[in-house]
Amino acid sequence: MTIVAIIPARGGSKGVPRKNSRNMNGKPLVAWSIEQALAVPEVSRVIVSTDSENIAEIARQAGAEVPGLRPAHLAQDDTPTEPVLIHAIKTWCGDDIPGLVMLLQPTSPLRLPDSIGKAIEKLRRDEAQSLVSVCESHAFFWRNIGQPEALYDHRNRPRRQDIRPEDRWYRENGSIYLTETQTLLRERNRLAGKVSAYVMQECESWEIDSEIDFLIVEELMRRMNGDYRA
Repeated sequence: MTIVAIIPARGGSKGVPRKNSRNMNGKPLVAWSIEQALAVPEVSRVIVSTDSENIAEIARQAGAEVPGLRPAHLAQDDTPTEPVLIHAIKTWCGDDIPGLVMLLQPTSPLRLPDSIGKAIEKLRRDEAQSLVSVCESHAFFWRNIGQPEALYDHRNRPRRQDIRPEDRWYRENGSIYLTETQTLLRERNRLAGKVSAYVMQECESWEIDSEIDFLIVEELMRRMNGDYRA
């Protein structure tokens, strides 16, 4: 089953201006995800979907395909990801429709060398139609701040080591998504059919949405001393 990796990278960003082309530990942010995808033998093509000529040139230099620029109506602040994926498949794959689409968001540049391959193995082993990457969360959540309500039993606060495996919480970390192409085209959702989950380490699970995130991830890269590289 062929796999095409699609990396969406808009030129605009409110939280971190021009973040996808900004230097992150020696190379543009988007280049990290491109290099990681190219290092996976199962991935046949790596396509960057962007509305920016600058990002397109960066992506090509990093080894990705940029067959054309994404239309402006698919590059707005409120544009969902699924229409971007479907546009890339229908516009740039032609009759060579892949069996699986892999979505790698460039704002999650920290992936350990074998994480993408293991996620693919997990999807196949589970015989699932889609996969989401997650990480375990040990946070205690509350809601309705006007009348605070705990989403756990705060009268019997559990210790981390006492939480049963079936009671543990996991958060979607935004790093790796896999979807059978026909399922994506039919349901217009990256998570549909039988959904599998691949658990990533905490260090891999940072999404860059702010300047603080950018600084934290850059420092993590330095401290990991290259272990995150594809």
